[in-house]
Amino acid sequence: MNHYQHISAIVDDGAQIGKGTRIWHFVHVCAGARIGAGVSLGQNVFVGNKVVIGDHCKIQNNVSVYDNVTLEEGVFCGPSMVFTNVYNPRSLIERKSEYRDTLVRRGASLGANCTIVCGVTIGEYAFVGAGAVINKDVPAYALMVGVPARQIGWMSEFGEQLQLPLQGEGQAVCAHSGVKYVLNGKVLAKESGQ
Repeated sequence: MNHYQHISAIVDDGAQIGKGTRIWHFVHVCAGARIGAGVSLGQNVFVGNKVVIGDHCKIQNNVSVYDNVTLEEGVFCGPSMVFTNVYNPRSLIERKSEYRDTLVRRGASLGANCTIVCGVTIGEYAFVGAGAVINKDVPAYALMVGVPARQIGWMSEFGEQLQLPLQGEGQAVCAHSGVKYVLNGKVLAKESGQ
């Protein structure tokens, strides 16, 4: 075994687990899951069959990653945050054929107790605040808070808020990394060459 698995964890036969991944207490990983290298699955995490988790993701305690959720490399899922996969669930109506795909792009952070309503894409290095409810696509680097979530700013890849308007033209430098970001309309990107 090239990963760590606590004795209380259940990993179904067929699950793909990358090198150096740590699977902690009371985790259940279903057979069809594909989990990358260097991932941390905290206590009481559930990973469904049709789930892809990229390298170096951190999934904190009490998170269920349901079918049709894809996490790219380096995604952070805060404690007790929630994914969904059916938009209009009813206990008495079978809707497994209606699962909606959710994609969380590289480096994004999903704060504690936030909820991600299925069918959205969360952009690279976006930052979803604790308790927020995401019900539409989130731009790369966007800082999202509230219920329903709204954008209140921009975040650097380092995880620091950038002093920029929500739209228009502008530039900002991350104080910790020295990387420059350029705002063009409603799109933020790193300056080319950085």
